[in-house]
Amino acid sequence: MSKQIDIVSLYPKDMNIYGDTGNVLAITRRLRLYGYDPQVHLVNQGDPWPQHADMVLGGGGQDTGQKKIITDLFARADLLRSLVEQGVPMLMICGLYQLFGEYFETVDGTRLDGIGAIGAYTVGSDVRRIGNLVEQSEDFGSIIGYENHSGQTFLREGVKPLGTVGEGLGNNGEDGTEGARVHNMIGTYMHGSLLPKNPAISDFLIRTATERRYGGFDLSEQTDAQRDELARLDNYCAKAREVAASRPR
Repeated sequence: MSKQIDIVSLYPKDMNIYGDTGNVLAITRRLRLYGYDPQVHLVNQGDPWPQHADMVLGGGGQDTGQKKIITDLFARADLLRSLVEQGVPMLMICGLYQLFGEYFETVDGTRLDGIGAIGAYTVGSDVRRIGNLVEQSEDFGSIIGYENHSGQTFLREGVKPLGTVGEGLGNNGEDGTEGARVHNMIGTYMHGSLLPKNPAISDFLIRTATERRYGGFDLSEQTDAQRDELARLDNYCAKAREVAASRPR
């Protein structure tokens, strides 16, 4: 029997922009092809938290979406910070990346507090950072995505960025950083959606989730057909990465 992996899709109703739900689809597809049984739990405002949470995936959203979920997010803040500290693998995109930080201060000076899971803060600006984004990561090699944000995020001393920007503006357009890493959580401005074009990150999240729950990344249930299909998808991914990396901002 396939081993179950429980995935929380956090606020998919209000925090799902520029295809971020594609991250959930990519993870579930790869888990099945590795011989696991992914179970996705959609957690919107007021929904119960599942008994198991092996992985948490959250997307971006407009300012209105952030304001809609902020009360519920704070009600879950202790739980989410605890899961980060425990090493549960997470991916937070754009708006939720900002809200997992300390605060977001808008251009007009309004402050929206975050839950403080990441040592970072964001300030609004009049300049919107839009375009294809290529960065280099110590852990994942070349990462390719698409940024669209006006907020400038600054990491506190000692917080590790996800990568260093080669093409694009990243966290703030000033220090060359993009995203953040805290334990097994990744925060990033990369839409795209990100994971279909970056299987190294998908596999990091998957491997971490399976090792935490079952003590290892077991491929004994993977069939030859699944192995072949995974290779086919990775080939498509490589071609998509080439095209995306060559596009102008």
